[in-house]
Amino acid sequence: MTSDLLRLTVLGSATPYPDVDNACSGYLVSGGGTRVWVDAGTGTLAQLRRHVRLDELDAIWISHLHADHTADLLTAYYGALFADVRLAAPIPLYGPPGIADRLADFLTNTASRSPVESAFAVHELYDGHRARVGSLTLTSRSVAHGIPAFAARIESAGASLVYSGDTAPCAALTALAEECDLLLCEADSAEAPAGGEPVHHTPEDAGDTASAARAGRLVVTHVGPFLTPEQAVTRAAGRYEGPVEYAAPGAVFVIR
Repeated sequence: MTSDLLRLTVLGSATPYPDVDNACSGYLVSGGGTRVWVDAGTGTLAQLRRHVRLDELDAIWISHLHADHTADLLTAYYGALFADVRLAAPIPLYGPPGIADRLADFLTNTASRSPVESAFAVHELYDGHRARVGSLTLTSRSVAHGIPAFAARIESAGASLVYSGDTAPCAALTALAEECDLLLCEADSAEAPAGGEPVHHTPEDAGDTASAARAGRLVVTHVGPFLTPEQAVTRAAGRYEGPVEYAAPGAVFVIR
């Protein structure tokens, strides 16, 4: 059945703030009846609700703590505790070290700390972290973004998806993505920075990472404001011989 297959649904892929018709970074990964919200950028919760309720999620996975990947956790907290959602237990939340305190700092309005853990069962990521969530296996690696940041390999029934999160090209991402069926890779930068360490991929970098990892297909996402999706796809395809697509909002990719 199609519902048993690993599926990637794009909730949003805009950066650094949402576009009129495109939320910030967020994805629904599902397979075998398991559903994981991957990154929770601005606007993604509304799109998530087209597919699943908060109390139907099996987990949330967050790559890093920049707002364009986390902001909708704040309203998800209100939805989980103060609306029509009825949680049987807090939603498992996998994220970088300090994620619970970061949320609480924003949500706390009195002398008492906001009960973030009533909504989310927090599990802090580390390099090599591995979790089994229903039918999905999630493996996280530290990547190069100037702050604690992670990429994820998500596997189910022999199919594999790797999500770069935000990162410059790095050996950890290439190793994590080795022979994956689909690499969802950011292509934020129109050009490599003239000075300093890079913290994002260019489209060419995304193509190089996919090629080095021998990925089955490449989907570019998090395309920066100084690139068009068409430019990003064309430039990435110049460095990678496999299929290259863009993570358009609402797109669904079935991974076999």
